[in-house]
Amino acid sequence: MSRTIGVITGERIAAGVVEGEQLAGKLRWHQEDPGAEPLFSTPPVGIAQCFAEEIRAVAAGQTVDAIGVGLPGIVNCGLIEESPNLRQLKGANMQELLKEALREHGITAPVYVYNDADVLAAGLAATHGHLDQFIRVWTLGYGVGFGVYPRRDGVWEGGHVVVSLDPRERYCGCGGEGHLEGIMGHRAMRLRFLDMEPDEVFENAKKRDPRCVEFVKLWHRALAAATANSIHLAGPGKFFISGFNAKHLDLNLLNQYLHDMVKMSPLQSYVFEVVPNSDENGVIGAAVSAAQSIAAV
Repeated sequence: MSRTIGVITGERIAAGVVEGEQLAGKLRWHQEDPGAEPLFSTPPVGIAQCFAEEIRAVAAGQTVDAIGVGLPGIVNCGLIEESPNLRQLKGANMQELLKEALREHGITAPVYVYNDADVLAAGLAATHGHLDQFIRVWTLGYGVGFGVYPRRDGVWEGGHVVVSLDPRERYCGCGGEGHLEGIMGHRAMRLRFLDMEPDEVFENAKKRDPRCVEFVKLWHRALAAATANSIHLAGPGKFFISGFNAKHLDLNLLNQYLHDMVKMSPLQSYVFEVVPNSDENGVIGAAVSAAQSIAAV
């Protein structure tokens, strides 16, 4: 049975040891010093050092087979080619930076860096008994992530698929027009509604505020459109939805819009499942992905 470590970055850094496909012991979260730079402004070397400290702590002096890390953005062989939500990582070889930081702690296990939504997909596949199936996951948080399992070569920046031709839709963190993240992302919603927080938008929609009602419809139609694009390209199947803004999802409304967009009968066997926002799934997914990578070598 493999013994690996998974690390993810979401709202915070979380790490844990995974044996096989189950968490061994408790998760550990990075506690930022009050005077330290927040993660969103920490340089790549500093983030690698934070990872290394958490990995050393959870390893507790014992040998591990591999280490998997999930980071937002386009990840290619450990190099972060683009990361709209952690912009300072663009161009950083986080795999090499982390290896170097770990060597200072005497840890020489192989290190693998993946897209954070892909590791969440792997974690959900592991914890839901779907390791032999193709699954996809949408993560609704500060941005919008799209992960697939089994992991495949490709960009997979599903949060940046175009779901609107309105040139006014320019709220995406990458600056692109009409993107899914520019409608559903937490940051984008804050920019759109400068007078209220995203949670208030959904609450006011329930109170029949016309502006909020129309936006909530747009929010659901945007996810339906992005999902329809994925179905038309890769076929139907299981879609998990996670992230702290998944709580606002109305599955009946989403399915209604998607039914209007996907009309070919062989493509209509899709299903959604909303799962609680959990660091555990991501940590397990990062570790399972690392174990699969060393097995493939």
